[in-house]
Amino acid sequence: MVLEVTLIDVLPGREDDFVDAYEVARPLVATAPGCRSVRLRRAVESPQRFVLLAEWDSLEAHEHNFRRSDRFAQWRALIGGSLAQPPVAEYFTDADSKR
Repeated sequence: MVLEVTLIDVLPGREDDFVDAYEVARPLVATAPGCRSVRLRRAVESPQRFVLLAEWDSLEAHEHNFRRSDRFAQWRALIGGSLAQPPVAEYFTDADSKR
């Protein structure tokens, strides 16, 4: 399992627009083959910052079933107007994983 952690900075004043767009776009990620879960959290101290946490079967599942698919283009089209800058993603596995 791989945890994708994506930091998303939204334009000031566009936070509600982003959350609304996310709700529409969420199924594009959540129903991608290999996606186990996806959730969005908002920073307390910086209300324009969000973190998207998505669990994938593998990095390959994320790349092939989402990033390189039409789902990703649709996702970006829906949320893109609210973004202050491109999101930054990093991938994590369990610390005790031998893979």
